[in-house]
Amino acid sequence: MKAFSATLLAALIAVTLACGYSSKSMTPPQPGTMPAIEALAPGTMTSGGAAFVLTVNGSHFATTATINWNGVAQATTFVNANQLMTTIAAADIATPATVPVTVTNPGTPGTGMYGNGAMLAETSSPMNFTVN
Repeated sequence: MKAFSATLLAALIAVTLACGYSSKSMTPPQPGTMPAIEALAPGTMTSGGAAFVLTVNGSHFATTATINWNGVAQATTFVNANQLMTTIAAADIATPATVPVTVTNPGTPGTGMYGNGAMLAETSSPMNFTVN
């Protein structure tokens, strides 16, 4: 019986190796779509003013893109691939400053057993907003 078990085990190993089994490698995440900001509306506000709606015009905005005000993600409304909107709180313009505004297209996870097809998050170059 031991000889039969050993022979069966050896046969299974040989079949497995003959089938070309190999571990699959994961494809590293690919670069995502890079958003670009062309204009901010308004582009300036007076310090101490009320909250306002900031419109970001540009290109390549994902439906889940986020406007970042001074590095902090804001609740963002997607209008279309060329326009996003957010409300900036009065506290964010309480004092004079130059504030960088960026847009981030989030990454997407890979699919399947090996996670292939993942895309990296991409953030636009900053455009400065002036609080006078």
